[in-house]
Amino acid sequence: MTSKFVLPALAVLLTAGGCSATIPTDPDGTLDRVSGGTLRVGVSPNPPWTDLPGGTEGDPAGTEVELVERFAESVDAEIVWVPGGEEDLIGQLEHDELDLVIGGLTAKSPWSSKVALTYRYTATTGPRGEKELHVMAAPMGENAFLAELERFLLDQELPA
Repeated sequence: MTSKFVLPALAVLLTAGGCSATIPTDPDGTLDRVSGGTLRVGVSPNPPWTDLPGGTEGDPAGTEVELVERFAESVDAEIVWVPGGEEDLIGQLEHDELDLVIGGLTAKSPWSSKVALTYRYTATTGPRGEKELHVMAAPMGENAFLAELERFLLDQELPA
């Protein structure tokens, strides 16, 4: 009697498993929306990684700003810069108001339980001689976007 139910259930599972699904996926469609569209980037000042030389009115500058500009070009996206403090920007990222947050974040970021941090794209020596692994923050669960960003970052020739 058990096999009477197990075999049809197994057939359904195998059929469903064959459906065309792309992995990794973005439940909220971040990569699809950004590609050929707009990349909303929160930027918190932390020179030399990020700087706001004109305050909130000017374009940001810095190492990470240049990286994001090249990434946006690689996915044919226009950038909208949103300056602010880390806490506010992370909140906006959590509420799908931003696609990315930069600001000299490291792998030791206290925000790692709230957002997805990229794989470290470079390492530096901190002010007390400790190794700092630099990351960027993306929306939690938007794995296709995160994978595309990480592929881009890993292809860059950055000082280690």
